[in-house]
Parts: sequence; C-alpha cells; structure tokens
Amino acid sequence: MKFPIYIVFAFSILFLSFCEKENKTVLPQNQKSQIANRDSIIDYAKKYLGTPYLYASSDPKKGFDCSGFVSYVFKNFNISLPRSSNSYKNLGVALAPEDFKVGDILVFYGYKDRTVVGHLGIICEADGMHSKFIHASSGKANSVTITALDTEHYTKRFYKCITVLSK
Repeated sequence: MKFPIYIVFAFSILFLSFCEKENKTVLPQNQKSQIANRDSIIDYAKKYLGTPYLYASSDPKKGFDCSGFVSYVFKNFNISLPRSSNSYKNLGVALAPEDFKVGDILVFYGYKDRTVVGHLGIICEADGMHSKFIHASSGKANSVTITALDTEHYTKRFYKCITVLSK
C-alpha cells in the first residue's frame, strides 16, 4: 500500500514538531549593548566616574543627573528604566538590607521633602546598610562618584532598594 505524499509530509511535520530544538540566542555583531550581569553593569558604570553632574541630562559627553545616569547605564544592557527619579517611588518591591546585591538600585527621598523621591544610585559593593553605591551627585563631588550608604546624609533619606535584574 502506497501512502500519498501529502500524508508522508504531514507525518514528517508532526514528527519534527516534537523534536527538541536547540535554543540559541544570537546577538547581532553590530549591537552595542552587552549581556547584563551585575558585575558588568558596575564595570560599565565606573567608566563614568568623574563625569560632571548636570541636571536633566543623560549625556555622558555633557554630564548626568542621578536618574539620567541610572537609566543610561541600564540602557546599555537593554534594560529600560524611567528617566525621572520620582518614577521609582512605586517601581519594584523593596528589598531587605540583607538581600541587597551589586547592581540593585537605591532610591532616596529628596533632601528637603520626604514625600518625593529625589535621588538614585546603583549598589557597587553590597553589604546591607553599609553598602557603597555609584551615582551622579549634585553635592560636594558634583560628578559621578562612589559613596557609602551609611553616611548620615543618605541613611536618613533612604527610601528603598529595588532590583531590576533577574539574577
């Protein structure tokens, strides 16, 4: 008994649909972004140490404000984040200090108003409330700098720490 060709074709497609396929992610060679891992995010952020503070800017050639810096760093890893620090008030779930990790985002109230989020940074050394973070500071440094979270200026303004990374 001969099977018509369309029946053989249908069985072939059905059989192939059950075969395991290898899952490969291929990034275009000209793609400038990198694969996000916590250490590579911090390595990338540290390239901008000393970049001047500039309000409402996310341009490394001119300067950064805090949210401009955070969004610029994560954008390099194809992670889109809000451009305004106040947009972080309801973003994510607050982490306990013992769960802070490198690459997590610290969210602070403004120094004048404790109802408005006014500053952001990225943890570069995780140690709970003794962590260090990289941020665009409008303070004495007036640039991208690394600061200890346990300084009085930041502990009294601390709102929460969130993660936008899966690992």
